[in-house]
Amino acid sequence: MLKSVEGVYRAGKIELTEPVPKEIEGPVIVTFLSDTSNSAVDLARRGIDRQQAADLRTRLAAFAEDWQRPEMDAYDAQ
Repeated sequence: MLKSVEGVYRAGKIELTEPVPKEIEGPVIVTFLSDTSNSAVDLARRGIDRQQAADLRTRLAAFAEDWQRPEMDAYDAQ
């Protein structure tokens, strides 16, 4: 199972900003993200207007609930 946890890298240490379930143990990969203080997406630059973005959000919202279901972890198993 893959589990993503947010955190911040400061002064040579990684500080997790959310709890990790106690049963999770093993190797990790740390990926440094770009500065998220301004996380707005430039829709126009990507050729998407506000109406199209709203339509996409509406259509994809149905999948979000399914992606978070515990039984979906089976697809992460190796």
